[in-house]
Amino acid sequence: MPEDQIEKLYYSIGEVSERINQEPHVLRYWEEEFDVLSPRKNRAGRRVYTDDDIETVERIRRLLKDEKYTIEGARQAIRRNDRRADLRAEAAEDLRALRALLVELRDQLD
Repeated sequence: MPEDQIEKLYYSIGEVSERINQEPHVLRYWEEEFDVLSPRKNRAGRRVYTDDDIETVERIRRLLKDEKYTIEGARQAIRRNDRRADLRAEAAEDLRALRALLVELRDQLD
């Protein structure tokens, strides 16, 4: 992040669209097409984007614009990546449990 930008918790649709060089209506369209993109709305009913939302928007933009995926292809790519992340998280949890068991067994042998 550039030094002159202040890190915020929430960003407006205008700020996000400027950041990724897409018009606001494109972001609203992506919100309809991708379940993973659902920015909250403030009391005034305006969309507010978190850093996680912005990462998702950048991911969608990269798939559609840089890698030339179709909307459906981008949806599938996101689902695949999400499944992989879930599997990695499960594997990491299994490894932590295994390590705890091995540490316990080692301590019992001492």
